[in-house]
Amino acid sequence: MSAVAPDPAATPPSSVRLVNVPNALTVLRLAVVPVLAVLLLSDGGMDDDRRVWATVFFALAIITDRYDGLIARRTGQVTEFGKLADPIADKALTGTALIGLSVLALVPWWVTLVILVREVGVTLLRFWVIRHGVIAASRGGKAKTVVQALAIGLYILPLSGLLASARWWVMAVALVLTLVTGLDYVYRALTLRRTSARAMRAAAARRAAGPTGSRTDTAA
Repeated sequence: MSAVAPDPAATPPSSVRLVNVPNALTVLRLAVVPVLAVLLLSDGGMDDDRRVWATVFFALAIITDRYDGLIARRTGQVTEFGKLADPIADKALTGTALIGLSVLALVPWWVTLVILVREVGVTLLRFWVIRHGVIAASRGGKAKTVVQALAIGLYILPLSGLLASARWWVMAVALVLTLVTGLDYVYRALTLRRTSARAMRAAAARRAAGPTGSRTDTAA
């Protein structure tokens, strides 16, 4: 299992400017979401040129996702806004693409639902354990992100023939990684809640306080 890594996102920022490069990249990714939806769904998904442009915008947004968090951590520019907006932007981008593809009957709805439930669930888990620490991304999680983005990008592109058939297998791999890494994240989140320094201090305090709620019979 991956180790629990300290991360600036686990602690409140002190005097970091709200307007900075990482936050600008996050806002840019949010701005791409409606553009992606319009391009993807134009003419019932039959406009190949707009599908290509939708793929370009999606790829650029994925690149910003890779670098905004990295820049924020390395330059000490982590903000409360960034911690909240970054996962929202990620899920909005992925969700919009998948829902659009399902509306166009390119991706089955059950695939979209499985991926979105996992992504939203993991985001909620991150907020649930944030006071205990930040779980370092595993290799499986990183692979999931790459394969999932590749699969979605291939489906947005107006492909046909062998490539159109091959993209289903890429999505199948992404789906397996999505489920496996989701279960792993649940396990590590529960473990962190039990074994973090905060949890250990709370447990020690309870032991020091001794048993409580003992009943004293004062009846005459």
